[in-house]
Amino acid sequence: MSDGLQEDLGEAAGALGAKAPGIVPDTGKYEQQLSRGLTFKENILITLSAVTPASSVFIIVPAIINGIGGASALAFLIGALVGVFVALCYAELSSAFPITGGEYAFVARTLGKPWGFGLFLLNLVSGVLIIGVIASGAGQYLGVLSEALGGGWVGIVVILVTTVIACLGIKTNAWVTGVFLVLEIGALVVLTVVGFLHVSQPISTLWTVATSGPGGVLVSASAGLVVSYTATALFAFNGYGAAVYYAEETKNARSTIGRAILWSLLIAVVAEIVPTIAVLLGSKDLAALVASPSPMTQFLTERAGPVVNTLVSVGIAVAVINAVLAIILQFGRTLFSSARDRSWPDAINRPLGRIHPTLRTPVVATIIVGVIAALCLWLVPFSVLLVATSAGIVILYALVGLAAFVGRLNHTTDAAEYRMPLWPVAPILMTLATLVILVMSLIADWVPVAVAVGIFGIGLLYYALYLRGKPDRWTLPLPADEELEDEVRG
Repeated sequence: MSDGLQEDLGEAAGALGAKAPGIVPDTGKYEQQLSRGLTFKENILITLSAVTPASSVFIIVPAIINGIGGASALAFLIGALVGVFVALCYAELSSAFPITGGEYAFVARTLGKPWGFGLFLLNLVSGVLIIGVIASGAGQYLGVLSEALGGGWVGIVVILVTTVIACLGIKTNAWVTGVFLVLEIGALVVLTVVGFLHVSQPISTLWTVATSGPGGVLVSASAGLVVSYTATALFAFNGYGAAVYYAEETKNARSTIGRAILWSLLIAVVAEIVPTIAVLLGSKDLAALVASPSPMTQFLTERAGPVVNTLVSVGIAVAVINAVLAIILQFGRTLFSSARDRSWPDAINRPLGRIHPTLRTPVVATIIVGVIAALCLWLVPFSVLLVATSAGIVILYALVGLAAFVGRLNHTTDAAEYRMPLWPVAPILMTLATLVILVMSLIADWVPVAVAVGIFGIGLLYYALYLRGKPDRWTLPLPADEELEDEVRG
């Protein structure tokens, strides 16, 4: 990797600009195809909807409580600390490369194209499967209204309906996700108030590692489990980096995208940790809470009654729908970006890389993501969906940390308007932390890690066999000129 890598890539793309769709001729820069209409706050609304704090608290947190009891709070605090390092790296890289391809766009430009494509494939597969994982929760929480709404088909319908909504203009989606986000935050506020009004457990509960033993009795567990479950806590926060996926649709992206990422992380941490602590301290019977297959539902029913539980459950169903919508938006743009970078045969690139002339959204790519996600939820067992998505986030973070470190050394991130403080502390600590979590995850269950590494390896193989050595493929242009984009805002 030479110091002039970014300029070389731009020159190569410029030479191809006259014949490559999505590239401005003779500039080596992407054409502004998407509508640059989002404000800083609207970007955060969509980004937080992808994080989906309420869904995390009601769907992901219970698994951590079942595993390590009250120490769930400690796992979340460690995860939040690692998240700060991750967010700092994301902020600088996103400011340098405000490109809708997200992580693969800056990993490819800093660490090399093969690493970028391997990460792209891992991220895309994980993202599509995550849509199914999250959507499966819709029936669980809508079922409190009617048994007819509790079937597995509900999640499939949610995916298909939100796919249609995701095809609309980006500002429309920002407001739809914003309204839904307010409703899900309201559900978390209710949970928090109920918990703190009924504090029954000692503060030491929050760092005591315990799990459910025979007869539902709490038994001590290994402190090493906290580190293992930190990977799950990281997954619960994951999504704040999604702000970069809307960078080409956000005004003044170079100067605002880093702040959008940091603010999204801060809000997500508060929105998830505070209700979790409230439930752990407010539980009447911690052993029963840890043993329960639905700790949050049991807690609300026990402390606030079935009516409140029903109202909150509807709020969580809204959160699930909102998260599905936001993630389809995100990965529809990822797939579009891969086609614009000519990752596939041209017969595939042309429809996937097409932008609707009125809506200015990647309609075909968005529909493909939604349909595949619905098919996966219908045909693939839920346990397989979980295995295929749980370890990918750790590999993603490790590569983001390396990219933030290497990017400054080879000067590929010099264009970033946001520069993280105390570099290289954040990328070094982040990379080390993710490697430790990866090792602990391997010890706990090697299968998810093996699946993630396998998908990444397939991406490397595809690049070597199809993309490598082709001068008209993966030229990786420079970001579009923001100062020339006023006429396409909408």
